[in-house]
Formats: sequence, C-alpha cells, structure tokens
Amino acid sequence: MLILKQEDYNKIVDHAKKGLPNEACGLLGGYVEGDKRVVTDVYLLRNVDESREHFSMDPAEQLAAIKDIRQKKGVLLGNFHSHPESPSRPSQEDIRLAYDPKMNYLILSLMNPEELVLNSFHIEKGEVTKEELVIEA
Repeated sequence: MLILKQEDYNKIVDHAKKGLPNEACGLLGGYVEGDKRVVTDVYLLRNVDESREHFSMDPAEQLAAIKDIRQKKGVLLGNFHSHPESPSRPSQEDIRLAYDPKMNYLILSLMNPEELVLNSFHIEKGEVTKEELVIEA
C-alpha cells in the first residue's frame, strides 16, 4: 500500500496540468513501515524530452532530489509521470524502462479533465501489478 497526502496529490496534479501538452514527471521520497510505503516528499522534475508520449527526468534535478531524500534519512519510493492523452496504466515503454521492482510507478491520466485518475504500479520483469493507493487528508 502506498500512502500519499492530499496536498501531495494536488501538487502532482498541478505539475501535470502545468506541463501540458507534455508528460510531467517527478520522484517520491518517504519511508517504509511494514507493508505501508508513506510518501513524505514529492519532487517535481522537468521532462527534458518535452514530449507528450514519453519523459526523461532532468539528471541534475534527479540528483538533487536523491541527495535531499538521503539527507532526510528517507528512501526513494518511486516516481510519477502523467499521461496527457492515455489511461493511467504503464505503456510498453514504461514497462521496458522500469528498472527497480521495489519502486512504485505512479501514472496520472489527464485524458478526461473531469475525472483524473492516479494509479500506482509495481513492475517486475515486464509484469505489471496495480498497488493500493491511499490518498489521506
């Protein structure tokens, strides 16, 4: 189970909307407690590809985020990106590029502006598993 605060969900949505028409991306820092993965920090990164179909995180921003997570004694829980025109599920490219089965991969679909969808996934050896995502007040 991944736990995300409402204010962090709002940050992700705002970042994704500001990134339109391109995909937006970022990292998630926090801690693990039993079967709970709790997000404490959301890092909004620049999509250097400036593409509506894929993303690459700015390497300098990535490094700064990792350093901040470590300084806070946290762990990198995963990343997020938006799908401006497709559903909240990993694309073939997302699956191919998933490098760590312990990570949470969050995908926010902006396909229907009236009904945004955020899902969390684990991807291991090409197998995609949807994980419970709880958004807390």
